[in-house]
Amino acid sequence: MTKLIQVIKGTHDILPQEIELWHFLEEKAVKIFNEYGYKEIRTPIFEATELFARGVGDTTDIVNKEMYTFEKSDRSLTLRPENTAGVVRSFIENGMSRLSSPVKLWYKGPMFRYERPQKGRQRQFHQLGVEMFGIKDPTADAEVILMAVNYLKSLGLNDLDVEINSLGCPKCRENFKQKLKEVLKPELNNLCEDCQNRYEKNPLRLLDCKVESCKAIFEKPEIQKVIQSDFICEECKEHFDKLKLYLDKMHVKYSVNKLLVRGLDYYNRTVFEIKSNNLGSQNAVCGGGRYDSLVKNLGGEDTPAVGWAMGMERLISLLPAKESKKLDGYVVSNYPAEAFELAEELRSLGYCVEFDLSNKKFTKQLEKASKVAKFALILGEDEIKSNKISVKNLATSEQKTVSKNELRSIL
Repeated sequence: MTKLIQVIKGTHDILPQEIELWHFLEEKAVKIFNEYGYKEIRTPIFEATELFARGVGDTTDIVNKEMYTFEKSDRSLTLRPENTAGVVRSFIENGMSRLSSPVKLWYKGPMFRYERPQKGRQRQFHQLGVEMFGIKDPTADAEVILMAVNYLKSLGLNDLDVEINSLGCPKCRENFKQKLKEVLKPELNNLCEDCQNRYEKNPLRLLDCKVESCKAIFEKPEIQKVIQSDFICEECKEHFDKLKLYLDKMHVKYSVNKLLVRGLDYYNRTVFEIKSNNLGSQNAVCGGGRYDSLVKNLGGEDTPAVGWAMGMERLISLLPAKESKKLDGYVVSNYPAEAFELAEELRSLGYCVEFDLSNKKFTKQLEKASKVAKFALILGEDEIKSNKISVKNLATSEQKTVSKNELRSIL
């Protein structure tokens, strides 16, 4: 027997019975994002490896451990592990900085990371995301957070927690890094291997550690004193205070989480997460923040920017299953040519209609129709001779014979 080839671990098929939920997420995204003036962008699923090394950061787990990278024609290419870097590359390459600000973009599509598969997280996964370029004021931060909340509410998700923090600018953050390293130095040997590596390269990332023993160390009073300190400069503090004011005005409930740093190197000032209480410990459904230096770091003009991304699989796991939409009609007939003709005529008018391609017995066709359609469109010998159609409402069992013109008012 030939060995069955199975789906690769960490990937999955999205089956026809599941696709309605995916369409639901995408349709709501188009509606909500259009209301805020965002335009869809689609970038390639692989890019030059250096884009992610420079953009995401060579101290991140994504770049160090999780990227799918391959060599082709003496070039190193990588399947995108996230899409902000790709959107920024496109923004620069296509001269979008010449457009009037703000430039508002959104995307959806597959991303790729080599990590342990778990609920709502796969090695090939899908994200929805938005990026706004050109606005330095915290109105931009507030708008993308509010839009994310409104999108999640449109899906029926209301049990949400919004957490925000300010990482400050590179200048004021440097002093905080030094204080953090100083207070953590006596605990260095007790930290996990990843945190020991981050200690020198990017000490802020220690606060993002999910290892319980490290989290316990960060809870110590002398360490908490540094973490909870107001290290940001006056300009960054004003930015953060304005953000909180705007969120208050928009009735967005939030909390300040000083441990929130996010896992990517490009963030500055505002970072945020939106969490659902239905996903267990790994409960973030949306994460993002401000990345004012990224466009310049990737070769563009100095451009402020802010954005977020959501994992679509995680959203799917929070939503109830949707029933498949029923066809408008199913042609029941043992006259395949006439059935085909009627089905095609109704399809041309925009109706969803099928007929039995294998010409099964009449009763079998009617049984199929009752499962998949709202109406059975019956074409027997009498109907064909009189150029009419018998229409059976499959919910009420009511049946009547009508002309083709009358049929349109029923379906």
